[in-house]
Amino acid sequence: MNERKHETLIVEFAHRVATVTLNRPEVRNAFNETMIAELTAVFRDLSARDDVRSVVLGANGKAFCAGADLNWMKKMAGYSEDENRADALRLADMLWSIYHCGKPVIARVNGDAYAGGMGLIAACDIVIAVDTAHFCLSEARLGLIPATIAPYVIRALGERASRRYFTTAEQFDCTTALRLGFVSEAVSEDRLDDAVQQLAAILCSNGPLAVSASKQLVHDIAGRDLDRALLEETAARIARVRASVEGREGIASFLEKRAPSWRN
Repeated sequence: MNERKHETLIVEFAHRVATVTLNRPEVRNAFNETMIAELTAVFRDLSARDDVRSVVLGANGKAFCAGADLNWMKKMAGYSEDENRADALRLADMLWSIYHCGKPVIARVNGDAYAGGMGLIAACDIVIAVDTAHFCLSEARLGLIPATIAPYVIRALGERASRRYFTTAEQFDCTTALRLGFVSEAVSEDRLDDAVQQLAAILCSNGPLAVSASKQLVHDIAGRDLDRALLEETAARIARVRASVEGREGIASFLEKRAPSWRN
């Protein structure tokens, strides 16, 4: 296993899976400028790496992420509107780098997630959480709004639920998060690592280009009108994939009853 050192993260590689771990447990993994910059750079790098098939985003300690670091928030309180906008854009770029990572990203949610921590989870593709985790969009309690994370949270949580939890800032449990679709799977603490590893292995067993293209397919098509242009676009996409080297190998391996080359 190879490891790269960062100030706020631990990044590890094993069996074509990259694991990115938030490593500020003493502040419940609250993020600051350094963590935002490191997450942005790491996910941009992972997106471009051919030796990585899937990514796990997890955290050390009892909490997944408490949102913004208090010291960082103190500094922001003295910022001008322009400085706040620039700061918010750096957070937006971080979320964008996770959401648009060319590899599927699994959120390994080991505990509570508040405010911006929910944005991190929402930017991931699949969410496996301990069944004791709690979630909260707490910004309104402080006279703020969850604007930067909103594009991701609304997609993951749904419009109706977002209207409630954005405005009430209520805490909700993992059962509710699962029912609303924010969490993909809820497991006991002792099963969390096994569930994440099993899912990562499944992702790595599929065609790597097909997995990336499938993720992009959802991004591009979700919410669009079902019209002739969309039908033609999807037909063109499957035609390109069928004619690709990976597509031909996948079909050939199925017909020949052997493992495809990308599993070697």
